[in-house]
Amino acid sequence: MSKRQYVDFHIIQTVPPANLNRDDQGNPKEAQFGGARRARVSSQAWKRATRQAFDDKLPKADHSTRTKRIAGQLAERVESRTGVEAEAAARIAGALLEPLGIKAGKKAGDTAYLLFFGYRQLDDIVDLIADQAKTLADLDDEQLKTATKDLPVADRLKSGHPMGVALFGRMVADIPSLNVDAATQVAHAISTHPVELESDYYTAVDDENEADESGAGMIGNVGFNAATLYRYATVGVHQLAGNLGSVDAAIEAVGRFAEAFALSMPTGHINSFAHRTRPSLVAVVVRDDQPVNLVSAFERPIRDSDGIASTSAARLAREYQRSTQQWGDTPAHVAVSHAFDNDGPLTAAFGANQSVSQLLSGLNQALTASWKTN
Repeated sequence: MSKRQYVDFHIIQTVPPANLNRDDQGNPKEAQFGGARRARVSSQAWKRATRQAFDDKLPKADHSTRTKRIAGQLAERVESRTGVEAEAAARIAGALLEPLGIKAGKKAGDTAYLLFFGYRQLDDIVDLIADQAKTLADLDDEQLKTATKDLPVADRLKSGHPMGVALFGRMVADIPSLNVDAATQVAHAISTHPVELESDYYTAVDDENEADESGAGMIGNVGFNAATLYRYATVGVHQLAGNLGSVDAAIEAVGRFAEAFALSMPTGHINSFAHRTRPSLVAVVVRDDQPVNLVSAFERPIRDSDGIASTSAARLAREYQRSTQQWGDTPAHVAVSHAFDNDGPLTAAFGANQSVSQLLSGLNQALTASWKTN
């Protein structure tokens, strides 16, 4: 596909005291940037949250999953669809997957690594043997292996990708033919300002203590910080269309991704902190040259104690204008939805404020018009 197009998503979001994404010490992840310690949420953590939010709006058959239990998942579908016994279904599933060369894990029935695939792809594999499952169940292991070795199982995993796999890609190091190039890149979210790690010392009292007993039944510490975050992701529409085999499906997936990325939230320690918030600003920029992360707006950390979020939004707008003027950019489409009263810099950079639904509708219309004229 010769046309190249990227949709950049820029988000400003304030999160209260939280531990969204833990490091190996159990503390919130951080990064040194612009000479200051910043709060950080890894791209992996936010991609997983986005995938889950994304699938929540799709029918179950269109969900994707990342697991070592592909053999077990396939066996369950064979048993459910064909009525063969669980042991026979497991043998059939193992025989179907064996020609792929997927390495076995340490635990029986597991693979050596996580595989990312769609439920519908597993159903397509079951379709290959559904009408002969009972016959296959009666074969010994060697006969079963011979009967299934030439079935196009790999083809079912190479095509018909769910939106999740098409967006986030799949890498299988020892089976390159199963790889899917990701259409989405997600940056590590970082705070626009310096942060300091804090610690919450907590105690839990035994509700059944006798009257003369005192003290806590449990004590502990959990690290936390609070931050206004800059979040960035980009979607290659051309790559997404190639993965899905359809421009229309790709445009739909971009809209679904936009909503899921904006509303998703990593859930680390969420019961302790109730940290779910919504973005204060979501800006989209459609580009035909290359993705552009605007984190340079915050290389000089914000130290404004009166409205870090609004200052961050204004900084982002000015950086966008500086970048486009310096490089002579003419993005194909720009739009913003925000919650700030002083919106002069935002309007100058991104245009009039819109509701999120208007932003998503306009994005869909812009992409549709762009690809129809291609």
